Amino acid sequence: MRSETFNPLAIAAGLARHRYLLGQLVRRDVLLRYRGAMFGVLWIFLSPLLMLAIFAFVFGHIFQARWPEQREGLPFWLILYCGLIVFNVFGETVSRAPAAVRSFPSYVKKIIFPLDILPLVPLGAALTHAAFNLLILVAALAITGNLSAGILLFPLLLLPVVLLGIVAAWFLAAWGVFIKDMSQIVPLFVQMLLFLSPVFYPVSAVPPGLTLLYQYNPLGAVIEAARAAMIGQPVPWAAWSAALALGIAAALLGHAFFQHSRDEFADAL
Repeated sequence: MRSETFNPLAIAAGLARHRYLLGQLVRRDVLLRYRGAMFGVLWIFLSPLLMLAIFAFVFGHIFQARWPEQREGLPFWLILYCGLIVFNVFGETVSRAPAAVRSFPSYVKKIIFPLDILPLVPLGAALTHAAFNLLILVAALAITGNLSAGILLFPLLLLPVVLLGIVAAWFLAAWGVFIKDMSQIVPLFVQMLLFLSPVFYPVSAVPPGLTLLYQYNPLGAVIEAARAAMIGQPVPWAAWSAALALGIAAALLGHAFFQHSRDEFADAL
């Protein structure tokens, strides 16, 4: 196995070299998803806007739920929405990753093509949706009088989730070539993970015996950090840094696994 497989600088340089191609593939993926729809790409705005409206109605008016130690004037549904933005970056990437390589057999059979960027296309699409979700979150915070400078940290705080999404995408895209059922199995796993991560509840609400597990869940650490930044509380940098270190280490393994498996792709497709 080549030494650059485990070299983070070489991996980053390789991805940067193909950034234009990756950008075009992401753009194509996003546009194809909304092709034929009455409102077209406007759904990128409409979908999160409708989701936020549903959150506001269900949790704000029907359940009238409150977050533990929720400050006056901060809607409960905005706290949920913040966590969901973080989770959806990972969830959308992972759900679509098994088909990332299998959907492009012609690319696989080309002699020269950077196959390792194909699993990153779902991640790029997920980040595109997250960007529009974040704009709507900022607007909602401003309208409700809860906008603070901490929201500027949001893109930085997402970095561990982006790395974990890359890791999962490389592993699942490779497995998805050989195991067709992955496209059905993984979305079920994502649904379970949604309720096992502190999206709809804080870590403080978890039973004491499970608190440590949640604190060192990298997704949970980023969700809690993003919420803290949003409402102007101290960010738990220690847990966030641990998630970042885990993401970097796992990314090296994910890339190595993908590169090791790619020689068999053409035979399986």
